[in-house]
Amino acid sequence: MLAVSVAAFVTLCVAQHAPMADTLVYRAEGAAAARGDGGAGLYGFTVTRWQLPATYPPFAALLFVPAAWPPLAALKAVCLLGNIALLALLVHLSCRAAGLRPTRASVCAVTAGALWLEPVFQTVLFGQINLALACLVLWDLNRPDGARGKGLALGVAIGVKLTPAVFVAYLLLTGRRREAGRAALGFAGTVAVGATVLPYATWEFWTRRLFETGRVGKAWIVDNQSLQGLVARVLHTAEPGALWAVPAVLAGAAGLYAARTARTPARGIAYTALTGLLVSPVSWSHHWVWCVPLLAVLWAEGRRRTTVALALVFTARTMWLLPHQGDLDLQLDWWQQPLASPYPLLGVAFVLAGCRQPSASSSSASTIRYA
Repeated sequence: MLAVSVAAFVTLCVAQHAPMADTLVYRAEGAAAARGDGGAGLYGFTVTRWQLPATYPPFAALLFVPAAWPPLAALKAVCLLGNIALLALLVHLSCRAAGLRPTRASVCAVTAGALWLEPVFQTVLFGQINLALACLVLWDLNRPDGARGKGLALGVAIGVKLTPAVFVAYLLLTGRRREAGRAALGFAGTVAVGATVLPYATWEFWTRRLFETGRVGKAWIVDNQSLQGLVARVLHTAEPGALWAVPAVLAGAAGLYAARTARTPARGIAYTALTGLLVSPVSWSHHWVWCVPLLAVLWAEGRRRTTVALALVFTARTMWLLPHQGDLDLQLDWWQQPLASPYPLLGVAFVLAGCRQPSASSSSASTIRYA
């Protein structure tokens, strides 16, 4: 099943001449870091026909240096196969976190199907690093409490891409201050490494580029499956301002409350991931690879129909069936809005349901299972 699924995916990519645009950005970042600091440097270039710039911290660029070495075709092949391997690892980690006992056959079978979930499909198609970061965070958080160095890997993930920082709040709220401190230490270490090797780029990123949210892309397009994208499209405005900030704050508070009171650690991690995706100004559809751990949690709880229904939503690609060229994303009719924002709507529903569930401490019928 896995071989057939991968063969079909590769055939589709070749037929559509998939550019793996994000891999090209990473390659350009690695080349810029290898050339050294100063001048236009790391944040002065754009690549591909979409004019994509570098948006990650300098530490990430240092990790991307090896991407500048091989021929482009070889790099794309490595990224493709590497992301499929990471998907299998994410499936394995998700099952273990949820209390399931995955076998090699079951992991291969689930990976074959999960490859066609839209967030996963887009991640592999673009050559993104979402799967690698999700694996790093999930592995670290599901280590036993008190494990040596627990939290450092989370800090490194934050140093690559800032969005995993929401998990530090989760650690603090669940009383794991030592792990949260290690995450902060790991993150500080990545900043120090970047500042040592690329001092000019580090200063530029943390004092200027970090606040240029427009570099990431247009927040109102259907690609953006965060609350800001939903609100912008519903209100037909590119700048929702406070009209987005208020629901984002409420969603953040509700999501972290649900995470803190979750009946199992796996649910707490899922709530935290969804919270981060909802409140982030931009959460591209491929950022939602956290749907894999979420589906594992629901399956482990015996909610088979819900799992299948959710998997179908994450496979349907409804946002791509709507007119979305130019500013058409801001002209959608009311009945098109749920199709344009399926992920944030699901995320809000899941978080609100979590707030109504009995907590781990108050539910005698629930037993916390640690991976």
